[in-house]
Amino acid sequence: MVIAAVRLNHAVLFVTDLERSVSFWNSVFDMQVVARAPHANAAFLRLSRSGNHHDLGLFGLGHAAAPKRPGAVGLYHRAWQVDTIDELQKARDILVRHGAYTSESSHGATKSLYGADPDNNEFEVMWMLPRKGWGAYEHAAPLEPLGLASELHQWSGVATAGRVVTEAVGSS
Repeated sequence: MVIAAVRLNHAVLFVTDLERSVSFWNSVFDMQVVARAPHANAAFLRLSRSGNHHDLGLFGLGHAAAPKRPGAVGLYHRAWQVDTIDELQKARDILVRHGAYTSESSHGATKSLYGADPDNNEFEVMWMLPRKGWGAYEHAAPLEPLGLASELHQWSGVATAGRVVTEAVGSS
């Protein structure tokens, strides 16, 4: 018997400065605060095209909290998927502009950018090839340089993230 989960719904991060983190995620991903829990110094944010109640929870611990140790046991990163390779290119420009860009790579079926928030919590922004394009990558996860210009030439305009939820609650 197994748990019949269908996807990861949201991530929760401990941060030193709640408002600084809210500002970062709003500026970089256009996430909006949908709820606050002042008793826990927490904010819950949603992506503009999400069907989730929230995609990210932030809990402020204060500046006295111990910093995240790189390479320590625990969560390494989470990945935010974009719909097209064109959006991945735009994401690179945004990450660079915000000083959050750290690296990029190709994992065959996925093309990835990496960044870090103000508390050095790492994240990935990725685009997935259409399933028919996986080929040899079906059962492989290489780590190769990302040739974004050639990927744009080959895949520009191809959407792979599936249906984007934009309907208002209760509409049909």
